[in-house]
Amino acid sequence: MVTIPTVSLNDGSDFPELGLGTYNLRGPEGIDAIAAAIDSGYRLLDTAVNYENESEVGEAVRRSGIRDQLIITTKVPGRDHGFDETIRSAEGSLGRLGVEKIDLYLIHWPNPSQGKWLETYRAMLALRDEGQVGSVGVSNFTEPMLARLIEETGVAPAVNQVEMHPYFPQAGLRAFHAANGIRTESWSPLARRSELLNEQVIADIAASHGVTGTQVVLRWHTQLSSTPIPKSADPVRQRENADVFDFLLSGDEIAAISALERGRLWDGDPDAHEEM
Repeated sequence: MVTIPTVSLNDGSDFPELGLGTYNLRGPEGIDAIAAAIDSGYRLLDTAVNYENESEVGEAVRRSGIRDQLIITTKVPGRDHGFDETIRSAEGSLGRLGVEKIDLYLIHWPNPSQGKWLETYRAMLALRDEGQVGSVGVSNFTEPMLARLIEETGVAPAVNQVEMHPYFPQAGLRAFHAANGIRTESWSPLARRSELLNEQVIADIAASHGVTGTQVVLRWHTQLSSTPIPKSADPVRQRENADVFDFLLSGDEIAAISALERGRLWDGDPDAHEEM
């Protein structure tokens, strides 16, 4: 079993440096895949209302027998924005997960055309104060949105989950996060896997460390103080993805990987591409 280190969020909670994305892990096979990841050492599980698999995540957690060691993340979908709507959405998630507390609750998407994300965030803070939610965070938020959130509520989100990978290293946003105590979390951490892992610089660095290209990229994330959440249903690949903490990339290697930057790959609704 792999031991995944943790960091402290701005609310004092422990947060793993690497987690499991569960997008498209559904049905009995999905439950088995999530259970296998827990057996391999994963302690951070990322789901959402829109993934339609909160029940599967909950069942895998029950099978594990270690609920108190696990961090379950779920997300408020755009259609549930608003104070009362968010309270109802959380109740639905708690029921489907079969737990008494959501460990990390995120706004999945700011849904700026609706403009209710501040009300949603205030509802999430109320849920936290009532003990139904642990940490409160956001996903796919920009710097101006984060700045407004902090100014209006006085509470910086614990996490901002965003698209991040060597093609889109998010240097400016990560700097804002660091300055405001927000943990970066990476969806789509491997970008288009087949394309990224064919980059010569990735292959060369992997060969020099005796690891795989996937492990190099995931280590790049963790050394940039971001928690990647790669998705895999394959227990062997799950273990490979998590086994990235016994080697270090040099500063030059990190810079060479970041130099692959070309911009974001995904546009529009993040659910269409989450955690590839």
